[in-house]
Amino acid sequence: MKRTTLSLIAAGAALAAITSVAAVAAPEDGPAPVGKAAQQPVERSSLLCPAPSSSELAETTYTAYTPRTEVASDSGTAALAPATRGLADEDGESGKGDKGGKDDEKGKGAGEKGEKEAKPFLAVEKQGTPVTAEENGSGAPALIGLAEGSLAPGWSAQQTTVFTAGAGRGLHGLGCAAPDTDFWFPGASTAEGRSDYLHLTNPDDSAAVVDIELYGKDGALDSEVGEGIQVPPGSSVPVLLSTLTGKPQTNLTVHVTARSGRVAAAVQALDDKVGGDWIAPSAEPSDSVVLPGIPKDATAVRLIAFAPGSADADLEVSVAGPHNALSPAGHETLHLKSGMTTAVDLGDVTRGEPGSLVLTPTGDSGRTPVVAAVRVIRGKGADQESAFIPAARPVGDRATVTGNGAKGTHLALTASGKAAKVRVTASAGTGGGTAATKTYSVPAGRTQAVDIPAPDSLKGTYALTVETVSGGPVHASRTLTLSGAAADGVPMFTVQNLADDRGTVTVPAARPQMRVLLD
Repeated sequence: MKRTTLSLIAAGAALAAITSVAAVAAPEDGPAPVGKAAQQPVERSSLLCPAPSSSELAETTYTAYTPRTEVASDSGTAALAPATRGLADEDGESGKGDKGGKDDEKGKGAGEKGEKEAKPFLAVEKQGTPVTAEENGSGAPALIGLAEGSLAPGWSAQQTTVFTAGAGRGLHGLGCAAPDTDFWFPGASTAEGRSDYLHLTNPDDSAAVVDIELYGKDGALDSEVGEGIQVPPGSSVPVLLSTLTGKPQTNLTVHVTARSGRVAAAVQALDDKVGGDWIAPSAEPSDSVVLPGIPKDATAVRLIAFAPGSADADLEVSVAGPHNALSPAGHETLHLKSGMTTAVDLGDVTRGEPGSLVLTPTGDSGRTPVVAAVRVIRGKGADQESAFIPAARPVGDRATVTGNGAKGTHLALTASGKAAKVRVTASAGTGGGTAATKTYSVPAGRTQAVDIPAPDSLKGTYALTVETVSGGPVHASRTLTLSGAAADGVPMFTVQNLADDRGTVTVPAARPQMRVLLD
């Protein structure tokens, strides 16, 4: 008998045996119920950081951190490396992605083993301890990072840059982000005296193709230049927004979509008079949005909002403060025409108290999704500085933000709906110290500027984790301020929202299904 025939007979016998066992084990009333989905720690996490500056006067600090979890911490890697593929290397030759040799044939991505592997710029070695690195001048690179194993759940990174002079002078901060395919940026501008750059970073080993749409006060701006922008593998590309349209626009909404591949996107706003900062993407379009943590000493607040769908939006505007929620005089409601960017100057809307803007549908309107951001200015006259707060996602189970100092760090918590209880943990410092934890209760419809639990014997900078213990959703932001000689009298500051750090993922429960063997 041929060997093939014997193999078929053996396979048939094995299948019959499996089917018999399944039939015996199956309950009389049908298949056993499937259990509930479970939250499991992620095993891999990606982060991307754009190039912080082209100025020789810039001073950039990078920080990275993985919070302590129940995952065994004796294994894992987490590192950020320069996004050098496709760029010039130290010898002036093209990067390994352009050599057309062995690496291209194998399709290796940035950071993988190749002819010239990029060395890690910043690496986390254990949970619960942040790490830091510095780079001055225009040489600070865009970074592409990957965390695996026990260092992946909650891995977070931040870049903070001080500009001592020139356009955009001030403190610029941005949380490094995971790659995605769709982004909204209300608050951008192509006005005179303003230079806004959209940074696109591609972590993968194939090119990404990106489309950029601009929306002004009268609707979409005609621009074919923003279509089909190529972002090479393992690289970061800055796009000056004013080159995409011929007519200056004071207030813009930028929509970025990746038609192939995926990227991280962020806008760096550089203003000749009021400094500048990064504009992070707004939360996904929603009928209700929260813009948390407007500083108490804000001298001017501008709200920029946009309705991306086919319907107009009518919104109630309120400021959730520490004691109550009030509507700004003269701007109690806001009407957004579909596809048109609307901007409203609210002045010093917080009036000496920290607060958060909350936008909700009016009682007789539909639930139209919107995106929004605020530009906040501190200071007066020649000593002004600006920052941006986009609509925030909720903290969720846990949010993490790094790069906090012993002085000049402020945390705002907002419970826009139900009251909530929140646990805040300050990690050990980059140079030593002991973590500290404190729990706060946030009343419904209020914003609290909380006293951060200072790490004992802190050395260096530390990370903050915010966890929702009970109650409704919480939105949060962290503000960094800089004073002293470096600020030269300018109230430098930057604000970052805290969103769920993607430390866990939902894994559906499964059970063996023998029926597939019979189909």
